[in-house]
Amino acid sequence: MGSARDSGTASARRDDGTPRRADAERNIAAIIATGLELFGRSGNVSMADVAKAAGVGRVTLYAHFPSRADLLHALVRHAVEQTGHVIDAGPADPSEPADLTLGRLLAAAWRVLDRYRKLRVHALAELGPEQLDRQHDPIRHRLAAVVARGQEQGVFRTDLPADWMITAVFSLVHAAADEADSGRLAPEAVPDLLRATVLPALANPRTGSTGPASG
Repeated sequence: MGSARDSGTASARRDDGTPRRADAERNIAAIIATGLELFGRSGNVSMADVAKAAGVGRVTLYAHFPSRADLLHALVRHAVEQTGHVIDAGPADPSEPADLTLGRLLAAAWRVLDRYRKLRVHALAELGPEQLDRQHDPIRHRLAAVVARGQEQGVFRTDLPADWMITAVFSLVHAAADEADSGRLAPEAVPDLLRATVLPALANPRTGSTGPASG
């Protein structure tokens, strides 16, 4: 069986396209849920800890996730997928000013990231920033669409590369996660702070700053 990063967090099919057995799907779901809980509390988590808490044998755990890195990849992918679902659950109005859309996107993304802040710390330490960044491509694509729409509307600046603006947004969101994790920033204050920081930074200087958008 392929690694979690190739097959997804709880795919209903194997790499060869054949359906997984129901018990395999249940085991994967239990491992993912348990891994999120354990890595959300402590970094000192072994594969044996995950297997025991999930109620599966170590052989079963390693059959689905051959290494700790594979498990972390799957946990991060699950968190990113949840973020995407939360973002997509918001109202979709292509005529809405992009700064309002971005304000909601930031708030939605933070709700999920705040839940998995400690997982991000572990993933950074063990997988490295490059691999973790690639996992965020689905969110980056959503953000790129909003930025492009804002530029077309004249809401966002066009004198800077869009990729750079997207990188700046990611950097600020992750900086907020680090500050919240250190206790220097109250998690509940982050959405308003992000909107008050990100939106003026992206605002078209010829049309004036955007104020904090409600979310």
